[in-house]
Amino acid sequence: MRISVAADECVGVAKELVAELRKRGFDGVLTHGALSEAERDDWAWASEAAARDVAEGRADQAIVCCWTGTGASIAANKVAGIRAALCGDAVTAAGARKWNDANVLALSLRSTSAAELTEILDAWFAGEPSADAADRANIAHLAKIERGH
Repeated sequence: MRISVAADECVGVAKELVAELRKRGFDGVLTHGALSEAERDDWAWASEAAARDVAEGRADQAIVCCWTGTGASIAANKVAGIRAALCGDAVTAAGARKWNDANVLALSLRSTSAAELTEILDAWFAGEPSADAADRANIAHLAKIERGH
């Protein structure tokens, strides 16, 4: 699995996140924003870049981070086909994968501890989208909303 990662600052768990993904064996971790010396590090630009990696097939999923995680989530969700979820705990991450088929995880650099990061990633990567018809209908409806229908 290819993962794209963005952060607007190298504070909190930003660098630890990249190291943890590589430790877990993810090939080709793509880095954006403050995690890349060649890119603009503002949250809107960095999160958009990671989300576009997913939308355009360069990555399977992305993780976007900013101080609260809110801006990163908003920016990622502006890219068509992206379902970014701001998750502060493992239960929320598991639910986002299951019921929302989220393909981008948003994290707060301010409030995510190293221990929470591990738990959130465990839940996120263990999660699978629900096969329930009602859940699939909600995801399909999101695509219609995106197309203006």
